[in-house]
Amino acid sequence: MLNRLWLGFFLTAALAALGRWLIGGDEAVFAAMVNALFGMAKLAVQVMVLLFGTLTLWLGLLRIAERAGLVDAMARALGPLFRRLMPEVPAGHPAIGLISLNMAANVLGLDNAATPIGLRAMRELQTLNPSQDTASNAQILFLVLNASSLTLLPVSIFMYRLQQGAHDPTLVFLPILLATSASSLVGLLSVAIAQRLKLWDPVVLAWLGSAAVLLGGFMALLVSLSATALASLSQLLGNLTLFAVIIGFLLVGAGRRVNVYESFIEGAKQGFEVARDLLPYLVAMLCAVGVLRASGALDYALEGIRYVVHGMGWDTRFVDALPTALVKPLSGSAARAMLIETMKHTGVDSFPSLLAATVQGSTETTFYVLAVYFGAVGIRRARHAVGCALLADLAGVLAAIAVCYWFFG
Repeated sequence: MLNRLWLGFFLTAALAALGRWLIGGDEAVFAAMVNALFGMAKLAVQVMVLLFGTLTLWLGLLRIAERAGLVDAMARALGPLFRRLMPEVPAGHPAIGLISLNMAANVLGLDNAATPIGLRAMRELQTLNPSQDTASNAQILFLVLNASSLTLLPVSIFMYRLQQGAHDPTLVFLPILLATSASSLVGLLSVAIAQRLKLWDPVVLAWLGSAAVLLGGFMALLVSLSATALASLSQLLGNLTLFAVIIGFLLVGAGRRVNVYESFIEGAKQGFEVARDLLPYLVAMLCAVGVLRASGALDYALEGIRYVVHGMGWDTRFVDALPTALVKPLSGSAARAMLIETMKHTGVDSFPSLLAATVQGSTETTFYVLAVYFGAVGIRRARHAVGCALLADLAGVLAAIAVCYWFFG
């Protein structure tokens, strides 16, 4: 799929450029495409420099949390909930701890760190699967929760905004939190309906009810604020939460006599390796998207959509963020490239860039996750996993659009 997507970007760019040359007489289009190739390759390296530091920092902190027992504590806390949502997984099974660690990495916005942990969890769940080529209910729920992109601290999004010169990289903190909550809720409910899970169980109701009350109360508070106050609160909470998590990890680790420095270095080495492996993919996708934009093909497509939206009497500012939303289910690297390109083209703090960042932080690469997670354990029949995951993606995109008009409209 990624092969066809990447090749399609270049072929579409070539056709658009030929049209501009032969029909419009624009000979400069080929020079613009070549310049875009080298410019995007340079940009990919610049982004990776910051990504090296970000992943190294957060995987180092995550290893401290693991050594301090915070991950085990999360597994014990989530155990009663998962025993009801995944009744076929025995209490104390290693999969529960790995799922908890995977969710912790996702909550911190460490998508690339979450993947290897998630693969280990999927393999553990496969040991309980009676059918070796058909996804079990537990595997489907785990995959859809991953595809719903439950994120509390979208660190990577903050990093991309910082790299592009945003005055406050955490401005999208609250919009992403609200949009990803909608995505995760829809994903969970769709799986619960498909698998006939007993959500009215007292333990499940306690967890979901508490989350709903907290989110509802939080949204009620937000409704009473002006747009300026919303932006200010998002900035404050984003930075405060980020730093509080760091201090919390260090204090708990030190309190439990963990050598926080050595643990950090151990985890940081893994972050360096993960970031290094991402560079070829980032170069490939950024160059493809840069050529697509320089050829005029992307602008033509967006103008067509904008014409239809305008004809319906709607505001068209969200259209420039649609490329990120459309390719996110297919490829994380392509969506990342679209986000960075949108920030460069429209300005890092423009409405389309803020919306694209919110979409990037509240949706997931559904087909990539399906291919990697199920492919790693030989699953060929996904059952209802695809439908539930795509429904969660759609909810995340629609919620992101609504929330961004609320915050930044």
